Amino acid sequence: MPMNEADTRANLIDPQLVVAGWGKIDESYIRREVSITQGRIITGGKRSKPVISDYVLEFRGRKLAAVEAKKESLSYTEGVRQAKDYSTRLQCRIAYSTNGHEIYQIDLLTGKEGLVERFLNPSELWQLTYSDESPDFTSTWREQFAKIPFEAKGDWRPRYYQENAK
Repeated sequence: MPMNEADTRANLIDPQLVVAGWGKIDESYIRREVSITQGRIITGGKRSKPVISDYVLEFRGRKLAAVEAKKESLSYTEGVRQAKDYSTRLQCRIAYSTNGHEIYQIDLLTGKEGLVERFLNPSELWQLTYSDESPDFTSTWREQFAKIPFEAKGDWRPRYYQENAK
C-alpha cells in the first residue's frame, strides 16, 4: 500500500536527511512545517491559507534550502513549483522536491535543475550558497554573524523577510 505524505516524510525523507548529516552535524537543523507567511488578510479581518514549507534546512543560523515533500505515489514534479516559491521567499539558493524515492534539486542562482542521488550535507550546502567571489572580509563577517543566535520571545518568530534582512 502506498504511503501518504506524512508516512513518506517519516519513513523515506527524514532518514535521507539524517544520512546527509542534517540534525547530526553541529548547528544544522531540519525545520519541519515552517510557516513562511501567515496568509494574506482578506475581507472581514480573516486570513487566507498560510504558506508552509514541509522542510527548511538550516545551518549556522541561516536557512539554506527548502524541501517540498510529496506522497510516495506522486511524482516529485508535483512539488517543483512550491519548492521554488518557498526557496525564493526564504532567499535560499537551493530548493528540493521529492517523493522519497527521487530527489529533484533546483539551483535558483544558476537555473540548473535535475535529479540527484542525495541531499547535500550542511557543509556542502553552505559552501555552495556562499561560494561567490566576495571579498575575504565578507566571509569573515558572515562567520561571525552566524555565531550569534536570534532571540525569539515566547512563541514569537520573525517573519521570513525579517530573517532575510539579517
